[in-house]
Formats: sequence, C-alpha cells, structure tokens
Amino acid sequence: MSLEQAYATCRDLHRRHGRSYYLATRLLPAHKRPAVHALYGFARWCDEIVDDLASTLTPEQRADALDAFGRAALDGTSDHDVAVALRDTMARWDIPPDHVVAFLRSMRMDLTVASYKTYDDLLDYTHGSAAVIGLQMLPVLEPVVPREVAAPYAADLGTAFQLTNFLRDVGEDLQRHRVYLPLEDLDAFGVTVDQLRAGDVDARFRRLMAFEVARTRELYRTAAVGIRLLHPSSRRCISLAFRLYGGILDEIERADYRVLDRRVSVPSWRRAAAVLRV
Repeated sequence: MSLEQAYATCRDLHRRHGRSYYLATRLLPAHKRPAVHALYGFARWCDEIVDDLASTLTPEQRADALDAFGRAALDGTSDHDVAVALRDTMARWDIPPDHVVAFLRSMRMDLTVASYKTYDDLLDYTHGSAAVIGLQMLPVLEPVVPREVAAPYAADLGTAFQLTNFLRDVGEDLQRHRVYLPLEDLDAFGVTVDQLRAGDVDARFRRLMAFEVARTRELYRTAAVGIRLLHPSSRRCISLAFRLYGGILDEIERADYRVLDRRVSVPSWRRAAAVLRV
C-alpha cells in the first residue's frame, strides 16, 4: 500500500460522502487538498464504525473497535489507508494529536448518548465532533496571524457546519434514535420527542426550528471574521463552504421547516451560483 493510494482512498470517501465540502476543497491549491481529504476520510471512517446500522456488534463492541482503530492510527500500528494518510497529514502540517483524541471522544458519545439536555451539553459534544475539525484544518489553511488568534473562528465555523447538519437531519437522526436539538429548547417551545417521531410539523415545531436556525446563523456571523485571517490561497475554499452550508439553512426555511420526513439540500443551480460568486 503506497502513500499515494492512501490519499486516493480518502479522496474517494470525500467525493462520495461530502459533496459540498469536496466541492469547496477543489478551490484549494493542489498541494493542500490531500490533507483535507485525509482529515475527512478519517472522520468518515470513524463515523462508519459508529453508525453502521447493519453491524451485529453491540455499542460496547463498536466503542472498542473505534478506540482500537483510533489508537492504531495515532501510534502507527495501523496500515489502513485512512490511518496512513492521517498520520502523514498530521506530520506534514503539525496537527496536534489532542484534536484527534477529542474527536474520538465525541464519536464514542454517539454510542451511549441519545440526546442533550441543554445547548451547553450539545456544545460539549460538538467540540469534539466539529470544533476540533476546524482546528485540525487550520494549519492546512495557513492563517496569516498566529494560530491561536485564528483558532476561535475556525472552531466556531466547524460548530456552525455541524449544527446546520443537525437541523437538516432531524428526521434521519431520529431513525438512529438520536435527538440533537437540546431538550430544554423542545420544552421551551412545547415540542416533544414523540411529536418529532410522529413527523408532526406544527406551529410550535416551526418556531423551535426558526430559533435554532437563527442561533446557528449567529455562529456563522462570528466565524466569518476568521476567513480574512487565512492565507489568500485558502479563502475561496472556506468562503464557498461558508455559502454552501449557510445555504442549507435557507433551504430549511424554504421547505417551511419540513425536515422530519425529508432531507433538504441546496439545488444544483444555487450551488453553481455560489461557486461563481466566490
């Protein structure tokens, strides 16, 4: 197995499963793209271990498999393609192992935690599942300021992307017996988990979703400052990802918040328009 093949495997995972993110990555210089593919490929492979609905393994066994794969990827004992590409990327771009450890912690939470009582509880999860993804990407994007100055913006943007996915995927997540809308928010708007499972999109649910969309947009606004702190060769990539993921919120509104029985997406013509604007 060659290093070239390892990166090719990650690129294929990225192309098949991360359409918007992959499209944005195409705007990076060629020498930066493999690193992004590797980071995505590792995250996707771990996600597959956790969310393999066809698996006969118990949650405890999947947690063990995830821990074993993560340890082997970091300590160099795994020759799996995504592990090899991850290690090479971390070495080339000086990515701290702590970010990967935090990511694996949140992936394990998906095996034992079905819901989050408060927004702060959810942010504890998204720190590892999303914020550290932004922090992993930061060295590749080459900020023009000290890394610690750009880090909060990168973390906020990663979190905004993740929260956007949660709002789009409420129905799909219910099929996995997970609710990523904070339970305190459901209570505040008079919505129950049983109502979500029944697919009942009423005025209360629409008000809840409007609140969550507005809060996520605020994260995008704070994160936007960080795009100017990146190397010019990286700004177009992140600007496009910013537009495409932010566009998902627009589509949720256009669908009148009907996300319980469908997966909304940004139409091809809007994606093309976003590329042209960037």
